[in-house]
Amino acid sequence: MANVENRVSENVEGEYYVDDQCIACGVCVGEAPDNFEMSGDYAYVFKQPENENEREACESALNACPVDAIGNDG
Repeated sequence: MANVENRVSENVEGEYYVDDQCIACGVCVGEAPDNFEMSGDYAYVFKQPENENEREACESALNACPVDAIGNDG
């Protein structure tokens, strides 16, 4: 389970985040390309969801993450 205390610094403020457990598999970018980006060894949230479609994509990314590195504190 993702830990907000271990979120990577590139995440923008908001409910969704990626923590330091990320293995850079790219699943989140594939699921929600409007919200997640890769930064070398890990992904991060570059934009919080602004509508229902983006929110659903972020939830899909959270559920698909193989190491549970995506959190939602909303």
